[in-house]
Amino acid sequence: MSAMLETPELPAVFDGVKLAAVAAVLYVIVRCLNLKSPTAPPELIYQDSALARFLLKSCPLLTKEYIPPLIWGKSGHIQTALYGKMGRVRSPHPYGLRKYLTMPDGATATFDLFEPQSEHCIGEDVTMVICPGIANHSEKQYIRTFVDYAQKNGYRCAVLNHLGALPNIELTSPRMFTYGCTWEFCAMVNYIKKAYPQTQLVVVGFSLGGNIVCKYLGESQANQERVLCCVSVCQGYSALRAQETFMQWDQCRRFYNFLMADNMKKIILSHR
Repeated sequence: MSAMLETPELPAVFDGVKLAAVAAVLYVIVRCLNLKSPTAPPELIYQDSALARFLLKSCPLLTKEYIPPLIWGKSGHIQTALYGKMGRVRSPHPYGLRKYLTMPDGATATFDLFEPQSEHCIGEDVTMVICPGIANHSEKQYIRTFVDYAQKNGYRCAVLNHLGALPNIELTSPRMFTYGCTWEFCAMVNYIKKAYPQTQLVVVGFSLGGNIVCKYLGESQANQERVLCCVSVCQGYSALRAQETFMQWDQCRRFYNFLMADNMKKIILSHR
């Protein structure tokens, strides 16, 4: 009986618990980092045309396999968090002039204008008219990085500041930006067309901005004048389907719902 009492059963149980805990942690890490996801070339959906063939020939990156950074590169959550909060190492700070436009209802629209830092490769005057993502503006790091790269390649850039998004610009009418209002973007483009009669336009929209620029171009054929092309980056196409996605707990999607709602609350309350 004394021999039975001396049997170290509890340490064995604790070792099993430790192994189970380690296994659970490893599973969570593998799942969160998406390490089991295979790499592959992007899926391209396009109509066979001369322009599509030209783009594929000019941009071989479109058909190459995407090789993400090791360990954390397959996780969209970590990439979003790192870039959104930390940005790039030595993130650029391009210098621009802030323009103010009074809208018919008394609202004050603002955009930042950045002149090119070199000659364009085709020797033409080309302006990028840029619409940032939801609640964003020209001071966001991803916009600054994009503008800096565009300037160095000979593009003038005009970046819309969504109405109410800038903390130091007060609202002068009882409204802020919405998901479908193109008024401020239209006013910015009209200013550019008038100030630079010879310039041609490249329309760029990020996320919510992609919806706005596509809606703007489709509202009137006159809006398409002098537009070389439109680039929509990470645009959401269906608000209803996106809402269903953001209500799911899988892959922590619902967490983004809280983050975006909290950000919108802060903007609204800042103008209280």
